[in-house]
Amino acid sequence: MPKFKSPIANRQSPIVILGIDPGLADTGFGVIEKLGHQLTAIDCGSIKTPAKTLIENRLKTIYQELNKLIKKYRPQLIGVEQIFFAKNAKTAIAVSQARGVILLTAGQHHIPIVEFSPLQVKMALTSYGQASKNQVEQMVKIILKLKSIPKPDDAADALAIAICSANQS
Repeated sequence: MPKFKSPIANRQSPIVILGIDPGLADTGFGVIEKLGHQLTAIDCGSIKTPAKTLIENRLKTIYQELNKLIKKYRPQLIGVEQIFFAKNAKTAIAVSQARGVILLTAGQHHIPIVEFSPLQVKMALTSYGQASKNQVEQMVKIILKLKSIPKPDDAADALAIAICSANQS
């Protein structure tokens, strides 16, 4: 997991925001700090669950790993991508189950949640609702002043969601 050092650690307390890109196989996460208009990446990665594992165990893994992230970073806000699947109901159901665990976990910690559609994320970062995945990733890199595009893709998506959350807060 990449770690990012915050250049604003010794000033007034920043707002910590956790962005989450829900998925059953890969739940992306991105943690940023917001101080004034400055956004700084703190951490990002993906919670992975093996495909051949029972669904209840996969959801438990997401729950446990998300709890660890919340305890470690103590976010004041969580941004979550809304589900938008028109073609594959099976995928939508699995992602919905993971998303339910994410919303439950945030609720248990009394952390406010903001939700964004994929279109809203693209518009917020690129001003173009049909932006490609690469265009969004490039904007994440630029906005957070990173040396490279965060990997895996789910982590970059989660950072994009965190950026949207920061801009709304």
